[in-house]
Amino acid sequence: MNRSRGFSLIDVLIALAVVAILLRIAYPSYVSQIVRSSRQAAQSELVGLANLQEKIFLNSSAYTTSVTGGYTGQSTGGLGVTSGKSKDSRYTYSVAATATTFTLTATPVTGTPQAGDGNLSITEAGVRTWGSKTW
Repeated sequence: MNRSRGFSLIDVLIALAVVAILLRIAYPSYVSQIVRSSRQAAQSELVGLANLQEKIFLNSSAYTTSVTGGYTGQSTGGLGVTSGKSKDSRYTYSVAATATTFTLTATPVTGTPQAGDGNLSITEAGVRTWGSKTW
């Protein structure tokens, strides 16, 4: 009796087709989840930076205009984000401030999956925007 062991070419092709179909369905969902997760992390970081701005305002009656400067608790210092980027390096932080107002903005870094996700921002009044929506 001659029994064949192993897989035939047809078996391998069917298995590859099934894997390709699963990847075609699953990969976009995976990328979408990664983008959403990074956005939520940046939102949390922005809230933390806004809290630091409020502490600075309490100490010196003005907001800082520097994200990358060392945190001193005074308006002459900064927010202490030396790289100017989010922890996962998918957003760049900037601040526009006057003595009594500020807007912190997180801009997606070009070349990352976040690139088309839209800017995140938060103001001293607590207004939070993502592109044209609120978060």
